[in-house]
Amino acid sequence: MRGGLVRGELQRIVDAVAAHAGRPALIEDRRQRVVVYSEQNGLTDEVRRASILRRQSSPEVVAWVRDLGLADARGPVRTPARPDLGMLPRLCVPVRHHELLLGYVWFIDPDGTMTDVDLTATGLLKELSLALYRENLLGELAAQRETEAARTLLADSPETRDQAARALLEAGMIAADGPRTALVARLVAPAQRQPDELARIALEQALVAARRRAGIREALHLIRHDHGVLLLPAEPVAGRPAPEIAARQLDEDLQHVTRALGSVERTVVGVGQTRARLADAAESYIEALHAARVGAQLPALGRVVFWSGLGSYRALARLGDQQLTVADVHPGLARLLATPGSQVLLTTLERYLDQAGNAHATAARLRLHRTTLYYRLQRIEELADTDLKDGDERLCLHLGLKLARLTGQHRPEE
Repeated sequence: MRGGLVRGELQRIVDAVAAHAGRPALIEDRRQRVVVYSEQNGLTDEVRRASILRRQSSPEVVAWVRDLGLADARGPVRTPARPDLGMLPRLCVPVRHHELLLGYVWFIDPDGTMTDVDLTATGLLKELSLALYRENLLGELAAQRETEAARTLLADSPETRDQAARALLEAGMIAADGPRTALVARLVAPAQRQPDELARIALEQALVAARRRAGIREALHLIRHDHGVLLLPAEPVAGRPAPEIAARQLDEDLQHVTRALGSVERTVVGVGQTRARLADAAESYIEALHAARVGAQLPALGRVVFWSGLGSYRALARLGDQQLTVADVHPGLARLLATPGSQVLLTTLERYLDQAGNAHATAARLRLHRTTLYYRLQRIEELADTDLKDGDERLCLHLGLKLARLTGQHRPEE
C-alpha cells in the first residue's frame, strides 16, 4: 500500500514536470529503469518507445550514458543524437538527495530549442528527490527481502527451504504454491574475459521480461555471480507460456540484449525438470544449472539445453562436482588424449562408441574404408592399452570421452 502511494506521488510530480517544461517527461532510477512517465504526446524516438515497453534502457544506452559522465553531473546536461541507437537529442536532469544520485529526468529535444528546465525554482526537483528517495528505500528493502528468501530457497537445507517458501507466500511475493520449473541463463564470455556489469544488466533485463510474461507474482528471479535464475509456474494457464516456450523466449531476449556486448560471446539457457512445490524448486534449479554448464562447454547442444535430454551427460555433470578426471575413468584414454596428433583417433573412437561398436555404421558415418577404420581401432587399442571387444572397457572409454568434452580436453570438429 505504501509503495502504491509513493508511485502515485511520483506520477503526479512527473505530470507537473511535463506541464512545466511543455513537453513529455520520463523519470528513470539511477540504474536507468523506468519509474514513471508523463503522457507521451508529440515527437518520440525508438529509445523512448523501447524504454517504456521494457521498463529499462538497453545496455547500449546505459553504456553511452555512463561514458557521458551523467552520473557525476550536478545540473542539466544536453545529450547529442545517436542515430545508430535510434535516439534523438535530449535534455537530462540528474536527481539527487544530499549528493546521492537517485535518477534522471529525460526530455526529448530534437531541435535544441528547449531552454534549461529550472525545476529547483518551482520546488518540483525537491519534491521529486524526496519521492524518489522514498521509492528507492522501499524498493531496495523489498528487493533485499525477496533476494534473501530466493537464495535460501535455492541453497539451504530442506527445512530452511520450506521456511523460505512460506516467507515468499506469506509476504505476497509469490501468489500461490504449486509446480515450479527452473531456468538458468548463462552468459559465455570470450577467452580470457568475464561478463562485465553491462552484461549483468542485460541478463537481468532478459530475466525480468520473462518474469513479466509469466506474471510478476507468479515467478521469481535471482542474479548470481555467473548466471541468472528464473523459477516459473509450471501449471498450464491460458495466456501464460509453458516453461519450454518460456525458455525459448528467454533465449530470444538474451540474444537481443547481448547482441552488441563485447563481453558476451554467446548465451545458454538450461531447463530443469518440474517439481511439485515451490519448496522443492532447488532440485529443478540444480538440474538447470548443470544443463547450462554443459551447454556452455558443448555449443553443439544448442542455446537451450534441457536436463531431461542430456543422456549420459546428466551423470557426468553430477560427477563433475566431485572433481572426477578422465584418468579416473580410463587411464589409457587420458594418455591417448595427451598424445600429440591423436585427434583423428579420438574422433574415430567416439564415433565407433556412439554407433555401439558397429564397424559398418562407423565407417559409413566417417566416410572411411573399413580397412582404414580397423587400422585406426588397432592403433587406439595399442596407445590406450585397451581391448575394444571388452564391454566394460568400451563403457569406460565412452564415458571418459564425454567427460573430456565437458572439461574441454576433447574438442572435435563438429
